[in-house]
Amino acid sequence: MLKVLVVDDDQGLRLSVKSALAVTQRFEVDEAFDGVNAMEKVKGGEKKYDVVILDVDMPRMNGLEALRQIKEFDPGIIVIIMTAHATLNDAIQAVKDGAYNYLQKPVSSEDLLQLIDKAVNAHNLISNIAASAPVMVEAGRKIIGHTSQMQKVFNIIHRLAKVETPVLIRGASGTGKELVAKAIHYNSARKDEKFVAINCSAIPENLFESELFGHEKGSFTGADQRKIGKFQFAEGGTLFLDEVGDMPQLMQVKILRVLQEKLFTPVGSNREFPTNVRIIAATNRPLEEMIKTGAFREDLFYRLNVVPIFLPALAERKDDMEHMVNIFIKKFNLAHGKRINGIAADAMAVLKKHSWPGNIRELENVIEHAFVLEMTNIITIASLPEALLIATGTNLIDLQPLETAQSIASAGVNAAVQAHADLDDDGSDSDDSLESDDADGDMVISFSGENLDFNAQKEAFEKEFIIKALKTFRGRINQTALHANIPKKTLLRKIEKYGINAKDYVN
Repeated sequence: MLKVLVVDDDQGLRLSVKSALAVTQRFEVDEAFDGVNAMEKVKGGEKKYDVVILDVDMPRMNGLEALRQIKEFDPGIIVIIMTAHATLNDAIQAVKDGAYNYLQKPVSSEDLLQLIDKAVNAHNLISNIAASAPVMVEAGRKIIGHTSQMQKVFNIIHRLAKVETPVLIRGASGTGKELVAKAIHYNSARKDEKFVAINCSAIPENLFESELFGHEKGSFTGADQRKIGKFQFAEGGTLFLDEVGDMPQLMQVKILRVLQEKLFTPVGSNREFPTNVRIIAATNRPLEEMIKTGAFREDLFYRLNVVPIFLPALAERKDDMEHMVNIFIKKFNLAHGKRINGIAADAMAVLKKHSWPGNIRELENVIEHAFVLEMTNIITIASLPEALLIATGTNLIDLQPLETAQSIASAGVNAAVQAHADLDDDGSDSDDSLESDDADGDMVISFSGENLDFNAQKEAFEKEFIIKALKTFRGRINQTALHANIPKKTLLRKIEKYGINAKDYVN
């Protein structure tokens, strides 16, 4: 349930907003009668508000000052401005100063609920990029926020939302560069316009100019109709140039001109078109070294590098891994309709042993893999990918808390050996019967002297062995096949042959 504070000196308006929010039963709503009262409640510590709905024109402290103080105290609080027509310019300024958006009075219930939903979605984007741990560098120093990791992230986005300058995101592949770019866009003044991403490494050099700037009909072979480029398509919004270090040199010159002149020319056209697009670029390439070799233009680098953000590799920040895993657990609970509550301590220890060459993207894939296989309400080692276990030198058998596959195998082999040891050379045995039980009392081998049929006893042993292995590995086919040393195809064939249902042994 979202905690909302409605701030207005008009008691009737506060009541109408509170009534509108109460209909959905998704909000816990408090009231404040002016800016001073609002700050007392926000800073009081009794509640941490998710959303503050704030009037502009109030006695003692107006909405603009209250906004400034709220954002200084906690930039993660969503602020929505309510304004009369006379203070509309103030509301627009408030958005530039960090408010998510504004509504004109009288406030429509439908518009208010839609705006809160959009604001919360944008807020969740920032929460997700906390996993990327962005660090902004300003005037040669790192911006580290105030207290927590999340505070730092919100502080960075709050600063970037107030400016229109280009942003350059640096980091290895898989560190979350596009996610950071989206969070910047959807929390900026351009949030209602398009976010258009283009991967510079995936476009053939001869099509690059057309892709970005468009072309006129007949401008080259195959141009049978006019095409709008990404700059025109993203008008008013944000254009994300991913892997900008792979951009051809000729295009670097043309992009530089667009950044300087705010004009572009489609291929085959004599007309220049103005553009109002914010550029966010990203790369995993060492641009400084590329400048020295002439592979990347120095003037373009300085145009793009106005606000640089650095995303560290996952291997450098394993202390944050538990927080990231919890973010992905929440995400995949929604996506897969499950209720996974967390991750086992030994499984987390395995994750921290890995070198993570694929960074956060690899971690996300690992957690999703675990979601598909996990049959309990917590991620266990058994549900982690086999490749990860091998890479970290993890022997699942050694980590089993109860019986292991090794004990299953040895129990079966020992029983079989003992059976053969008791057999006479002529095939008779000294006793009329032979049986072997495991520690739980489950029969591993059981036959009598009246039923000395090798094939029948072999099948009985196979069935009991497979059942015991499935119990040990909680019904997981892949883990059972791997650690009980049975080819997966063979295991599946035997399961079908003996009418075994692996799901019976999940718990």
